[in-house]
Amino acid sequence: MISTVGAATVALAREDDAGPVPAAVTAGAVESATAGTAPADAAPGADSGIGSRAGAGRSTVDTRPVTAVGRPAAEVAKDAPASVAYLSNRYRVSQDEAARRVALQEFSAPLAATLAASYPTEYAGMWLDQAGGGVLTIAATDPAPVAKAVAGVPDAAHVKVVPVRHSLRDLTEAAARAAGALGVTAGTDVVVDEQANEVLVLTGGAVAADDARLAGAIEAAGVPARTRQIPPSIEKSCDPLNCAQAPMRGGIRLDVPRDDGTVGGCTSAFNLRARSGRYYLLTAGHCVVGGRHLNVDRTWHQFLGPKVPVGVESTSPVLAENTTTYDYAVIPYQDGAIDRWAYPRRSGGDQASLVNYFCVTDNPACATTDSHDVKITGYTAYSAVQIGWVVCATGSGYTPKAGEVYVDSGAGAGYVPGTRCGTVTSKTNGRIGVRVCARPGDSGGPLFTESDGRALGILNDGDPGSGACTNPNEQNYYMPVSTILDRVNANTGLGIQLATRGPLLNPIGSSNR
Repeated sequence: MISTVGAATVALAREDDAGPVPAAVTAGAVESATAGTAPADAAPGADSGIGSRAGAGRSTVDTRPVTAVGRPAAEVAKDAPASVAYLSNRYRVSQDEAARRVALQEFSAPLAATLAASYPTEYAGMWLDQAGGGVLTIAATDPAPVAKAVAGVPDAAHVKVVPVRHSLRDLTEAAARAAGALGVTAGTDVVVDEQANEVLVLTGGAVAADDARLAGAIEAAGVPARTRQIPPSIEKSCDPLNCAQAPMRGGIRLDVPRDDGTVGGCTSAFNLRARSGRYYLLTAGHCVVGGRHLNVDRTWHQFLGPKVPVGVESTSPVLAENTTTYDYAVIPYQDGAIDRWAYPRRSGGDQASLVNYFCVTDNPACATTDSHDVKITGYTAYSAVQIGWVVCATGSGYTPKAGEVYVDSGAGAGYVPGTRCGTVTSKTNGRIGVRVCARPGDSGGPLFTESDGRALGILNDGDPGSGACTNPNEQNYYMPVSTILDRVNANTGLGIQLATRGPLLNPIGSSNR
C-alpha cells in the first residue's frame, strides 16, 4: 500500500497467502484501492514533508498508489504555533524539532487507520512518546511485517515498532465483552489502554468500585484487564454567577432574600469544617445580619434562575455577627443542600477545598493565564500578613445588562465579577487593607495568596465605587480568617477549622497553620 504525505509517496504493503492487500487512506477513512499500480512518476520530490526518508525502503511487491493526507513540517507548524511553542518549551527542543513532532502527529492518524485496516491481527495501537524524543511507537503482535511496512514512511527514524501480546482488534472486542457484562458502554466506561496492551474498567462513574459484577466482567474480557478509579468530573473554574455544580468553592454568588422582599448579593469565601465533621460556608456577617435581616435568612445560588439552595443563617448556636469589630457568617447548609454541593461519592483525586480564580478583562495576569481553581492549603494568621504582599480576591458582584436574569447586587453597570490581585497596604482596626477593586455583591468574598493557596480574609467594606474598575488606588478591607476562627470557637466550642478538603459527604480532615 502507498501512503503520500505532503510531497512524499511511501509504500506500505501487506503480504499474505493471497498476495499483496492494498488499501487507500483518506483524511478520515480507509477504503479499498482498486486502481492500477503506481506510476513511475509517483516518486517523492525534494520536499519530504515530515523528515527526510520519504520514499526510502519502497516495497518490491505489487503496490497500488493511494492518497494519505499529510503536509510538510513547516506548513503544519505555521498552522499550529501554540503547539510548537508548547513542545519547544516543555521538552526544551528547537522550533524545528517541535515542528517535526507536530507534523508526525498529524501523519499518525491516517497511518493508524491504514495499519488497523491492513494488519488487523497484528496492529495493536500507537502513541507518541514526547519525553522519549518525539518517537511514534507502534505496537504489534508480530512486529516484523509491520516494521517492514513502515520502514519507508516519512520521518522513519522516529518511528519504532514494539512487540505486544494482543492486537487492537482483540482488545476492542474484549472491552465490548466486559462492558456487556456490566451493562455499560464500551469506549466510555470500559476502554483499551494501548500502551499497557490491556483493558481498563473505569470505576467511580457508571461502574461502582464495589460492583459485584466486576470480577465476572474482567474474566469475560479474556485478556489482561483491571479497574481504574476515575477522578470526579469537576469544572476547573466557574463563572461566579453560574456555578451550580459540586464542589462548593470560594468566589461564587450567594443571593440572600431580605425581610422587605428585596434580594441582595454576597460571595462565598471558604469552606469550614467543625470537629464533628459538619461542613459550613464562610461569608460576610452583614449578608445575613442587620436591619433588613431580622428573620432567619437562607442563601441561594441563581435565585432568579434555578434557585439552588445553599445555606441558612445559624441561630443555635449563633454563628454570625455584624458589628464594627466582627463581620462574618459561618453558614450551615440547608437541608439536603450538602448532597448537591459536596464532592460526588466515590470521587477520586485529592478532593481539595477550592477558591475560584475567574479571569476578568481588567486583570493583567489573565493575558497569560486562564481561569482556574486555587487549592486552599490552610490560612495565614493576621499577625503574619505583611505590608506589600501581593494577594488576590474574588467577587461575584454584578448589575445585569438588559435582558439578563440575575439579582442586581448594586455593583453598577460595567463591573465584571471575577478575580483581581493587588497589594496589602495596611493592617488597621483588625482588618487587612488591600489596593484592589471590589463592588457591592463582592462582600464575603475570599482574599488569598495565589502561589501557596493560603486563605487570608473575607471582604467587609472599603472605598465607594460603582461600575468598571477605573481607580488604581482603590482600597478595600478584609476581616482576617484567623480572627474569625478564634472568635467563633471561643463563642461556640465547635472546633471549627478552615477546610482544606471538601466539602465531603464523608468528611476526612483539614489542616491549618
